[in-house]
Amino acid sequence: MAALSSRILSVTARRSGLFTSIRCSSKMMADPLEHATGLEKREMLANMAGNDDPYDMKVFKRGPGTKDCPTVVPSAFEARIVGCICEEDSASVAWMWLKQGEPKRCGCGYWFKLEPKKPI
Repeated sequence: MAALSSRILSVTARRSGLFTSIRCSSKMMADPLEHATGLEKREMLANMAGNDDPYDMKVFKRGPGTKDCPTVVPSAFEARIVGCICEEDSASVAWMWLKQGEPKRCGCGYWFKLEPKKPI
């Protein structure tokens, strides 16, 4: 009797497992944008609008870097840390704080200026 009841239970369990996997596979997952909130959602919307770097974290080339025409660095804050690779083959980065309204000169002679930008 025990062997028969265990066999019935195992067959029933296999059947329900088989049917549940078929039923679940026919459903679609919801759009991730519907579940996102806060900064994650703003980042996804910016990505959809074509802005693949909403936080300006990518490396960009220096401009002329003179005092009259400094390299402009966008920031949504009053200060930002900027790294300058002074020589092309250099393995080190010169880090400095930039503050709004104050152009700053790196040790290699290039000038940088912080420009206000709207936050994401």
